[in-house]
Amino acid sequence: MGNAYVIADIEVLDAEAYEDYKRLSTAAVERYQGRWLVRGGAVAELEGDWHPHRVVVLEFDDEQAARRWYDSPEYAEAKAIRQRAARSSMLLADGV
Repeated sequence: MGNAYVIADIEVLDAEAYEDYKRLSTAAVERYQGRWLVRGGAVAELEGDWHPHRVVVLEFDDEQAARRWYDSPEYAEAKAIRQRAARSSMLLADGV
């Protein structure tokens, strides 16, 4: 079984509150052994009509580890802040 990836497209609406999200989410990701692969850097559209805002990709050892992070009490506060401060689309994908 391969790693699992959380892929998000985030449109930040409240930059100040989003800074709180980043601080809290960083601690939660580290606690659950997640690894940041992409965290809001520049993107180039190659094909299609997807125009992302802020792309984030996290890697976890497997789907269960990613779900433990996402459902954890450590991430709950961060998630609530993100849901108020941004519009988000988020996926969990199995790796190869």
